[in-house]
Amino acid sequence: MNDEELLRYSRHILLDDIGIEGQQRIMGSRALIIGAGGLGSPVALFLGSAGVGHLTIVDNDTVDLTNLQRQIAHTMSRVGLPKVDSAEVAVAALNPTVTVVPMVARAD
Repeated sequence: MNDEELLRYSRHILLDDIGIEGQQRIMGSRALIIGAGGLGSPVALFLGSAGVGHLTIVDNDTVDLTNLQRQIAHTMSRVGLPKVDSAEVAVAALNPTVTVVPMVARAD
């Protein structure tokens, strides 16, 4: 872990149940998020800001103006974009070290 990461995750590291080793496990972990809407949108932001190293986000919808009051990863400037691409931009703005793989697809 470099100095910037130590500073970024210092509050996690101070927790007895996490520490440096736990944060390194978080950073090396992967998560699959199905949907980038009302639930998936904040999940992506929280996992990305916590440092989960690799996020795969699956959704087949686009950002619509009617989404913005509840889907917090999306913005006016991204209306019309695939939600997965919008979520990727939002996560990168919070934590550029997280790898986001956007998949425009319907999970079934």
